[in-house]
Amino acid sequence: MSRDDARTIRAGRRTVQIKRPGKVLFPGGGGAKEYTKGDLADYYRSVAPYLLPHLRGRPLMLERYPDGLDGQRFMQKNTPEHYPEWITRAEVAKEGGTVAHVVCDDTATLLYLADQACLTLHRWLSRTDRAGGLDHPDRLVFDLDPPGDDFGAVRQAAAWLRGLLDELGLPAAPMTTGSRGLHLVPLDGRQDFDAVREFAHDVAEFAAARHPDRLTTAARKQDRGDRLYLDVQRNGYAQTAVAPFTVRARPGAPVAVPLTWEQLDDPGLDARRWSIADGVDQARTDPWAGLPARGRALGPARSRLADMRS
Repeated sequence: MSRDDARTIRAGRRTVQIKRPGKVLFPGGGGAKEYTKGDLADYYRSVAPYLLPHLRGRPLMLERYPDGLDGQRFMQKNTPEHYPEWITRAEVAKEGGTVAHVVCDDTATLLYLADQACLTLHRWLSRTDRAGGLDHPDRLVFDLDPPGDDFGAVRQAAAWLRGLLDELGLPAAPMTTGSRGLHLVPLDGRQDFDAVREFAHDVAEFAAARHPDRLTTAARKQDRGDRLYLDVQRNGYAQTAVAPFTVRARPGAPVAVPLTWEQLDDPGLDARRWSIADGVDQARTDPWAGLPARGRALGPARSRLADMRS
């Protein structure tokens, strides 16, 4: 490999090599801009201070495209043996053994994953370094899945769901995913996944009952009609959700970004508004600054929901 075939980037105490930085991962055309592996590495290096707090301690599933969007996709859970020893692993039990997931704790790891053409980081909703460990999530996710590419329906559903969560005493924060809308609710990690998923299901059912013509919890697409699907299936053990500020494998390299509720009010907003060209600009505004520093327990919210359903 000649010197022109690689870039070296300093990240803290480590040096990471980006091989073939000029390799196109996101082909241009159709109005979409072309981006290379070098562009991906530059974005992840810049956004690292804002992204890493959402990754530390969390097992990851890596979505890799070694030959770019036009090539084969790899969904990678287990950490290959050739990955550097300084990359943190989390040994997670599975049927018949364990899986050593990558945990991204620092900028050097983030850059190494970019060199592996890892576009999207899918994170667990629980952490290895919290009380209760991986069995106790500290995030709850509502995935708002419209029947088509109608972000207006997502914005309306988000407002309804926010109102319901306010009634339950739970702070909520919206995030685009580069394709759909997500809600995240901070938790305190006292509940296990089964309890959290049951609660999320009950909230979604109640919201759908309030707006039966617009919302549904039907898992089968043929049962949804033109209603928006409130998906809570990510709230299970070993399930993942895209991390804030991660890049999506779509033309133009859109980025999942946290939003303020005021931004969500913009009728011109869509789920792919930000890309690696300007995702860092959104990160610097700290849109989730108003969220409580500590998560909320579900007990009081569960009692309020029971009263509302009775």
